[in-house]
Amino acid sequence: MTPFTSSSAADRRLMPEGRLAGPMPWVLAIMMGLTVLATASGLAISNAAKGLGNELAGRVTIQIAEADAALRKAETSAVISAVSRLSAVETVSAVPEAELKALVAPWLGDQGLELPIPAMIEVSLKRHRPEDMDMVKRVALGAAPDAKVQADATSLAPLARLLTALSWLAVSVVMLMAGASAAAVVLAARAALNTHRSTIEVLHLLGASDVQVAGLFQRRIALDALFGSIVGMVVALAVIALVGARMSALGSELLGSAGLGWQGWLVIAVLPLAGFVLALIAARLTVLSALRRML
Repeated sequence: MTPFTSSSAADRRLMPEGRLAGPMPWVLAIMMGLTVLATASGLAISNAAKGLGNELAGRVTIQIAEADAALRKAETSAVISAVSRLSAVETVSAVPEAELKALVAPWLGDQGLELPIPAMIEVSLKRHRPEDMDMVKRVALGAAPDAKVQADATSLAPLARLLTALSWLAVSVVMLMAGASAAAVVLAARAALNTHRSTIEVLHLLGASDVQVAGLFQRRIALDALFGSIVGMVVALAVIALVGARMSALGSELLGSAGLGWQGWLVIAVLPLAGFVLALIAARLTVLSALRRML
């Protein structure tokens, strides 16, 4: 008998495996499936938050809400001319009026398009620095005193905070799933010990050590955990593929940035192995502790 995962045919006769018979592999499959989904969600949300931050960093929106069309056009040209001369500005451009009308059409309808629509100017800075933001604001207000200047990152800060909170929530769920999986392994190990108590007593009488006896239970539980982890991961990957296809069909830039990347897929690929090691350690510690109390 060996203390780890390898065993002889005699060992397997002492401890029948039967990975499809007991409930533990299926419980661990559910745990692993939820863990993979939570991990993928957390990584995707974290990537979306980072992508949103990178996209909005150094971007400023200038709004000119002048009712008179001629004056609005003149102020727009004046702001663009003044802001474009700043050394900190990379690009500056006015949003086409047709694009603005297309954005508000679902809410205002065809009649609402006859209302004056504020002019929008998008400014991209070379560096994300507060002093550059203040300089753009001063120059824009000098050219159009009634203009509204706002950093894009400021306007979408609540969304960024929500994404960060959701990513930490996903981390918490993963930790809870790991604890629940360890608890399931502990319960399975104790149940196996009670079932095979007479066999354990005979093995002790024949001179088997606690480590050798623990190896039998450890191997069986670890293989059950590996089987359940693989099943749970396969199901979770199918769900991820289905959700990813639906997200791609939406064509949203924010959802498009919520990918996993190769680092994320590497983390997910390691999860079954991590579950196997966790079950191995939990089973070994549980069985050795119980065997010491039995003697």
